[in-house]
Amino acid sequence: VEPETVLAWLSEAGAQLEAFHRYQSGQLEVAQVQLDELYGVIRAYQTGELNEAEALAALEQSRTSTWLWTAIDPRSKFWLAAVVGERTANNAWKIVHQVVGQLKPGRVPLFLTDGNRAYEQPLLSHYGAWQPPLEGQRQPRWQALPELLYAQVVKKRRGRRLVSVSKRVVFGTLEQIQTRLASSGKQINTAYVERLNLTIRQLVPGLGRRVNTLAHTPDSLARQVSLVQTYYNFCLPCRSLDSAATGVRQRTPAMAVGIT
Repeated sequence: VEPETVLAWLSEAGAQLEAFHRYQSGQLEVAQVQLDELYGVIRAYQTGELNEAEALAALEQSRTSTWLWTAIDPRSKFWLAAVVGERTANNAWKIVHQVVGQLKPGRVPLFLTDGNRAYEQPLLSHYGAWQPPLEGQRQPRWQALPELLYAQVVKKRRGRRLVSVSKRVVFGTLEQIQTRLASSGKQINTAYVERLNLTIRQLVPGLGRRVNTLAHTPDSLARQVSLVQTYYNFCLPCRSLDSAATGVRQRTPAMAVGIT
């Protein structure tokens, strides 16, 4: 088969599956959303010219670097949204806007991310309201809604070593967040979206580590992501979603979230 034929099919499939996924994934009821970004491997790092720290620094400084922004519902393992682009505030707005557009109106889940502050303003914009001016103030203020809860897991590294992990509450209180998590027996973490990122690296050739199948453009990477996202949510059974109580097995994330 000619490579051009495969690329043509990939282009058509990517567009169709992206439309299908958006059509099917509306009005979702989720209690928690975890968001993260993963970087694409650059060719200099691939050939050994740069170490991992230098490659990350180059990605941060480059205006043409490609990142994948992801979001997941930890309970159903449903991959909610994906944005391919630079690691900028603009793409943080895009991923948050996608997630909010998929949720049932009035539903405000708990949000958990890493230490990237780019998520703060988009969340505040979507889940905020004007408050009357306090005594001594002339202008009303835009403040977060009481039901908005958002915390970050801040990791500090020295070279390749993880030296510390701290948790920072951005909106709400630590007590409110812990109460929300207590029902599922969990703590503040981003483990689920990080596990999703590992799955994505295994399924999307252009995002694999130490591979030769690098994506040449953001558009081609976006097509791969659209294909894999739909396959992951609607076709790939997740073992952790098996129910011993009901005997239901081979459940996909789409089944767990109630779409199919």
